[in-house]
Amino acid sequence: MFPTNEKKESKNQTKRLKGLKKLRRRLTIHIYILPNLLTTINMFFGFFAIIHAIKGNFPYAAYAIVAAAIFDLLDGRVARMTHSTSEFGAQYDSLCDLVSFGIAPGLLLFQWSLQPFGRIGWLTSFFYVACGTLRLARFNVQQHIIEKNYFQGLPIPMAAGIVASSVLAFQDLSLVPHRSPWILAMTFLLGFVMVSSFRYRSFKDIDLKRRLPFTYLVAGVFMLSLIAIRPEVTLFLLFLTYAILGAVFGILKLGRPLKQLAPDFTEEDSQMLIEDDLHEEVEENM
Repeated sequence: MFPTNEKKESKNQTKRLKGLKKLRRRLTIHIYILPNLLTTINMFFGFFAIIHAIKGNFPYAAYAIVAAAIFDLLDGRVARMTHSTSEFGAQYDSLCDLVSFGIAPGLLLFQWSLQPFGRIGWLTSFFYVACGTLRLARFNVQQHIIEKNYFQGLPIPMAAGIVASSVLAFQDLSLVPHRSPWILAMTFLLGFVMVSSFRYRSFKDIDLKRRLPFTYLVAGVFMLSLIAIRPEVTLFLLFLTYAILGAVFGILKLGRPLKQLAPDFTEEDSQMLIEDDLHEEVEENM
């Protein structure tokens, strides 16, 4: 007798189950270790800053944010030098930046100076964190269509550097930050300029590997000597000047507007970048 349709279906299902048992598909991710390890160290110092801000060790927290900024600078440089950039690395870097330059400075500001303001204090700190998050998200979607020589809005590592250097400057000058209206205003303004469309020079067009006039070296030595006189105060003033000048130029509409560039790669190329990280492996059970 011929088997019925039900028996045929049962046999086909049994064969499929046996085939699935023999082959096990697993989605794995292959990443570049060195640049992502540097990014992880960046996040480590950001978390370190959060812990010490909670404990009240504000200078430790400030120095940890500075250390996070150094490793944030290194991971991108190393990735480009070793040709190990990837979509995974870019997204991971943004998430770590949110911890180190968003949440850590926001909590440090609240614990250090804004707590006596009550609800206004923690809402201002939240405003800083939220604007920093929006700044990172906007950068991720615009990084291939905006000219490289300028940032749109204040970069979040620079905003975090202003927060950290302000803590160190206040300590060096023996100033009391408790319930300071200046710190409250600075926190709000930092959040605002991060999400603004103000142009900030990125200095990526300066190539230090090629020959430059001798006066460049003299200017660099002078700048280092100036900073070394009182580094905590000098760096705070330099960072704050950078942020203020960008805002002033933006408000007065000085300089040329940000130039939209053609994308560096197409959507298909971007998808290939993602597929470089993700791999589907087929393992055969013996």
